[in-house]
Amino acid sequence: MRHARYLIGAVAACTVVSGTAAPAFAADSDSASAAENYVALGDSYASGTGTREYFEDSGSCLRSPKAYPQLWADSHGVGSFEFAACSGAVTDDVNADQLGSLSADTTLVTISIGGNDIGFVDVITSCVAGTDEGCDNAVNDASEKARNELPAKLDTTYANIRSAAPNAEVVVLGYPKINEMGDCGIPFYSEYKRQRINEGADELASVISERASAAGFSFADPRSAFEGHGVCASDEWINGPSNPIQESFHPDVDGHANAYLPTLNSVTG
Repeated sequence: MRHARYLIGAVAACTVVSGTAAPAFAADSDSASAAENYVALGDSYASGTGTREYFEDSGSCLRSPKAYPQLWADSHGVGSFEFAACSGAVTDDVNADQLGSLSADTTLVTISIGGNDIGFVDVITSCVAGTDEGCDNAVNDASEKARNELPAKLDTTYANIRSAAPNAEVVVLGYPKINEMGDCGIPFYSEYKRQRINEGADELASVISERASAAGFSFADPRSAFEGHGVCASDEWINGPSNPIQESFHPDVDGHANAYLPTLNSVTG
């Protein structure tokens, strides 16, 4: 929790009451949050791709006013907010294009990254359009990348974030398990395929959580918050196959408001 760092300022601050200076020991939550200089980094799961509403100036990054970073900033009355997340980003993109938003004045950073590094689009394409065997092979390939290639990429990215924002609390948000089991109206999208994708998501979560911990960052895991609301649920918070295609298999407005935002709040307050 970040609130301890406001203690010195609260003790030093004074409020004049009936001509008498009295220490203002208890800053309310709004004034505390207003001190936050927040920067949101990451890929489409952070930018809000899937919510079907985007800022006009965000271009292909598809940043949404309904994405969890914007919702957090809006609900906490932050002092400043930089929304740098971009649809399609991999760790190299974060390092090359997004870290310029960070500084020694940044007090909170959130990031969702790693899914594209291990081939998220290839897995979804293989599993929706291909055979069970093809899906299995795609998940195996992605899992191998998650175990053998992604840790070093995350370590580098996290180290660069810490260097660029030395005073910030950093919260790493993971990815949900995308699918629910049972009846599903998507042709050829078998339970086996859905289960294999979910197993891959569990492995990815394990790797991201481990590297976040090693970097001294908090890991915010949204899997339980999305439970019962994945693709093929009666109340989906993750889009199935959609038009336009980039909306597919991404959290919708409910997913950001009802799952991702509470998950972030569970760490930050």
